[in-house]
Amino acid sequence: MPSEKRVYKIATIPGDGIGVEITEAAIQVLDKLAAVDGTFSFQWNEFDWSSKNFKERGWYMPPDGMEQLKKFNAIYFGAVGWPDVADHISLWGLILPIRNSMNQYVNVRPTRILRGITSPLSQCAKQPRDLDWVIVRENSEGEYAGQGGTTHGHTPHAVATEVSIFTRVGIERIMRFAFDTAKLRPRKKLTMVTKSNAQRHGMVLWDTIFHEVAKEYPDITWDKMLVDAMTVRMVNQPQTLDTIVATNLHADILSDLAAALSGSIGIAPSSNLDPTRGCPSMFEPIHGSAPDIAGKGIANPVGAFWSAAEMVRWLGNGELDHVADGLMEAIEKVTETGVKTRDLAGSSNTKEVTEAVCKEIEVVLGKK
Repeated sequence: MPSEKRVYKIATIPGDGIGVEITEAAIQVLDKLAAVDGTFSFQWNEFDWSSKNFKERGWYMPPDGMEQLKKFNAIYFGAVGWPDVADHISLWGLILPIRNSMNQYVNVRPTRILRGITSPLSQCAKQPRDLDWVIVRENSEGEYAGQGGTTHGHTPHAVATEVSIFTRVGIERIMRFAFDTAKLRPRKKLTMVTKSNAQRHGMVLWDTIFHEVAKEYPDITWDKMLVDAMTVRMVNQPQTLDTIVATNLHADILSDLAAALSGSIGIAPSSNLDPTRGCPSMFEPIHGSAPDIAGKGIANPVGAFWSAAEMVRWLGNGELDHVADGLMEAIEKVTETGVKTRDLAGSSNTKEVTEAVCKEIEVVLGKK
């Protein structure tokens, strides 16, 4: 008797701008992937939590939004943000509460130069493999803890505080995840990013706990970089880096630089993970809602597809790695043939790239 097909229940939050377009494209590709593989399928449930609806209703998520999301195996997120809603309102109204409430304390952002894509770094144009990184971002506290406030906000004497929170528990668990990630990679190398020369309390604790955890991983080669010097190293010596661990803010900024160095922010994926698997993890491209190109059908869906591959890998927990690898191979076959959007110096639109990837999935997974 054939084994029963697995059904993964996925909550989708397309959100705003091109988030809607790339989520639709990702669903099309994932359904094709499932159909070709034949051992699993997806059950989709869309949530209309967007800035447009926020303007009409006054909320992004209903009071029971988190309880609704907990019923799913994973969350696929498009983008949030629109010019007529302040950025801090959209961010704190949707994605940050999900990350915090769902215990998604790890954000993983892999970066490499896909075949057919050119890096602005001249050395990587000759040696693309010189840029192959995984950035591990602390995703639950640090500079995005939301602590602080404003006093006398509407007067000339306004005072605002933004308090970064660094806890032993939060630092220790992200460092262990980073070391474990480095352990699975061929080079077994980890770079820790800090700014403890200037931030003498929270970041000194960050450094201290890193050194404590490092003793448990004698097989990992590690080094330490101040965040400002790290930007220079990423540009001038990309081949010296492999796995990188940084705080919520630092990794957010560095991963955008990493995406640009790999060819375009439009190709960059991310995973918001609850390593305990007690809550659903969330997967999203990092490019944002891009209001300037929304509705034009030209958004780059590669970051959405790469995020989808990471979702499949996570859902399978080791059993669907070959399927995720197949999707990545299909993506690279498409970019290699020149089917690319404008941000990658191509002329194809979102639909054309999506259809090309779907066709390659059939070839790669052996069903022509």
